[in-house]
Amino acid sequence: MGTTANTFRIYNVKLVKEEAVIDNGELRVEDGIIVYAGPKLPTLPLHFELSIDGEGRWLLPGFVDVHVHGGAGADFMDATPAAFRAIMRFHACRGTTAMLATTITAPKARLEAVLHTASRYKPMGGARLLGIHLEGPFISPKHPGAQNPAHIVPPRPDWLREWLARFPGLLRIVTLAPETEGALELIRLLCSHSVIAAAGHTDAAYEQMLAAADAGLTHAVHTYNAMRGLHHREPGAVGAVLTDQRISAELITDGRHVHEAALRLALQAKGTAKTLLVSDAMAAAGMPDGRYELGGLGVTVKAGTARLTESGALAGSTITLLDAYRFAVGQLGVSPVDACRMACLNPARLLGMDGICGSLAEGKQADAILLGEDGEPRQVWISGEPLLT
Repeated sequence: MGTTANTFRIYNVKLVKEEAVIDNGELRVEDGIIVYAGPKLPTLPLHFELSIDGEGRWLLPGFVDVHVHGGAGADFMDATPAAFRAIMRFHACRGTTAMLATTITAPKARLEAVLHTASRYKPMGGARLLGIHLEGPFISPKHPGAQNPAHIVPPRPDWLREWLARFPGLLRIVTLAPETEGALELIRLLCSHSVIAAAGHTDAAYEQMLAAADAGLTHAVHTYNAMRGLHHREPGAVGAVLTDQRISAELITDGRHVHEAALRLALQAKGTAKTLLVSDAMAAAGMPDGRYELGGLGVTVKAGTARLTESGALAGSTITLLDAYRFAVGQLGVSPVDACRMACLNPARLLGMDGICGSLAEGKQADAILLGEDGEPRQVWISGEPLLT
């Protein structure tokens, strides 16, 4: 076997595996696939001509972001290959090696433009595109968040059937309000096509959430945000998410969207096995403070916080999953193993791709991040290909 760019080994690292951190660990990669991940081995096969000394740094699996709208000044709703490339290159350089392009509530034609672009997108030096997360337009006008209320519509099974036929395999998650008329029918339709039905931007009561879970709903987007809150006599959507283990829960761990105490409550209720970290990043991620736009609505970013200019509602985040990971470890006291489970393995498992990516394990794609002492990426590999120079 000849040496290729994606055949190498990296040793002398703190290797974060699914179950533990291995000090003085070693990762061996052949043709982009992990062939060994464990304690440093004493011998080296001849075809491993490229050996990298990790100098005792952390080696993490690549992050998988199932809820990201944009970055580097671009938005997936721009529906252009250039916008896709900019977003996926930016997040990849921060350690996100795979993602779902996430839409916002918009007219049917604009959503179809995003689906069309995604269906033809060719990766170019950035994160892998795993599909589309359709966030809206089938949401509650009572909890629009930063979504444009003018474009909210009731569930449209006819739209979904058309998109499923035109873009097979592309839709991976659809976020909807389970209490709206026709939502249960839509959930069952999604499940019949192996698309994840998620609750979000919802005024659903506790019992309505349970009915949605009975119909097949299995996920909740940005838990706490833009959903009916917890009350001791009516637990609401939040109460259902926290207590029903059929539902996995996204958390935005940026210190702005959710109070630390509420984050700790969610982690205690769900456990790290049913929690996902997401960025919910908008176009302003990686950009300076200033004026931006989201779905035709003005957004002002000040000190890294994005809010709708008119209403002051939070308008997504300006973080990446690396920031979410560091907040979980540094502020919440989550172990690196558990933080990687929530930012890497659980998102991959939600999408049914945990046999391919999501952890540093033999047989999986070599998606990895080498962090420096400052917590910044020193190198990112996607299927064994180095990204940073």
